[in-house]
Amino acid sequence: MKNIYHSLLMVLVVAFAFVACDTEDDLVQQRNDDNPIIPEPPLSGTPGNADFSKYIAIGNSITAGYMDGALYNDGQAHAFPNLLATQFRITGLDGGEFNQPDINSVLGFNTILTNPDPETGAILGRFELDLSIPGPVPAIASVADANALFTPYSGPPVNNFGAPGIQLGQLLTPATGGPDSDANPAYNPYYFRFASEPSTDGMNGSTIIADAIAAQPTFFTLWIGNNDLLGYALSGATNETIFTSAANFDLQYNTAMDLLLTNTEAKGVIVNIPPILALPVFRAVPYNPVPLDETTAATLNAAFTGFNDALNGLVSISQITANEANRRRVTYAAGNNPLLIFDEDLEDLGDKFDMLLMAGAINAGERAALQPFVQARPATSDDLVILTASTEIGRDLNPSMPDTFLNGISVPFGDEYILTLEEQSAINDRFLSFNTTIANAAIANSDRVALYNTNTPDGLFLDIFGASDGIIGAEIDGFNYQPDFTPNGVFSTDAVHPNPKGHAIIANEIIAVINASFGANVPKIDIVPFRTVLAAQ
Repeated sequence: MKNIYHSLLMVLVVAFAFVACDTEDDLVQQRNDDNPIIPEPPLSGTPGNADFSKYIAIGNSITAGYMDGALYNDGQAHAFPNLLATQFRITGLDGGEFNQPDINSVLGFNTILTNPDPETGAILGRFELDLSIPGPVPAIASVADANALFTPYSGPPVNNFGAPGIQLGQLLTPATGGPDSDANPAYNPYYFRFASEPSTDGMNGSTIIADAIAAQPTFFTLWIGNNDLLGYALSGATNETIFTSAANFDLQYNTAMDLLLTNTEAKGVIVNIPPILALPVFRAVPYNPVPLDETTAATLNAAFTGFNDALNGLVSISQITANEANRRRVTYAAGNNPLLIFDEDLEDLGDKFDMLLMAGAINAGERAALQPFVQARPATSDDLVILTASTEIGRDLNPSMPDTFLNGISVPFGDEYILTLEEQSAINDRFLSFNTTIANAAIANSDRVALYNTNTPDGLFLDIFGASDGIIGAEIDGFNYQPDFTPNGVFSTDAVHPNPKGHAIIANEIIAVINASFGANVPKIDIVPFRTVLAAQ
């Protein structure tokens, strides 16, 4: 079994890229040279009853231009608010430059991986697609790239108030700007960089929403709330502290809206939460990524004889049903096999295995061997495997006993890497509640606020994920785009955030809402020149 782990890595990184790349030349043509590719806009447009002379954007990582696992120059240049501002100038209401808290970092500082690399000490930058795998790998960055994340912004007053990683409540608290301590989980280094008054005690100082109001915008976009679901989902539904309650979300969202609309004359567009669980980070790794030959499968099946016999024993004394036993039974075969996972919603069979021990059906050693499997079962197609699992599947958890404790194969995979159907249902319930709050805020303020509904049944978001017509991908301007980070994809290599082409598509969707809601004629962006996947140099 010593080759399982290495075989898995190759299978998973190929799955990570979703489909095979056509040729190296295809990817090279998509490669970014860190010069923004923003085409010259058309020469005419009208604002309707909107006023774009002072546009600001409020939000989290997408608004900020975070992509490929980092915030870096080219990502910021292609952030959808920056693209919108370019189009707004065409309407004749030019409020000057759209200032962003420039990161001044070519490669950025990767905030998904442990950074610096614990083995080499290297500073890791944005992910790039390695053509030789193919799969994402971090660029090797510099000290300057790393320091940029923590260097206060010193440019002109900003228009883009997007801060990667923030949840809705962090718009409202000074603690988002400091202090940087374990006792302040609200601290966000991206907001600290451009906060008008970083907090030293978590109670006094500026807030994102107050800074946005102080800019006195005439028009705004607000896209917030994704992280109130996403962080919890990425934790495998294990971190309840970052799973905002429906009541808190409703209170916080309406508070932010009331502050913004009461203290400015601005109109704007609010964006709801897209289908989070359709993101590639939850779809790249299949539920059955374990390739086995007949010999290895037979070896594993022999190892699980005791567990399967114990399940049969519980059925024979009417402690579990035959269906429940079959759901948990572990049987491998040649070919691709499902992961073995821990499922917190399964009944803990510990007490029932103890009954077998007391009845003399198993001995103490056999009972101890059953303990890791009291809430274990093979994964099914209903389960979602989180991308962070890709380097853990098949890892030998006890090198002193090689090929004995293989993660997700002979030992159940941890709950933090899996979203079961029950966990997905809880996330979807909260998703629906949050979007109801956002929709109601748009209705209550319809004289000034329009909603970009990313979940419209025949809309682009659902279409590209295949939820509207069952066909993955969407045709835009004669080109087919996919919900992944291939050359035809709209996501960056972190499998969560849009790439520049994705941002241009989003900007066009928002423009369509503006034109329809405010009687404007803001020209759309030609998305063809924008890059997709970022290939390694």
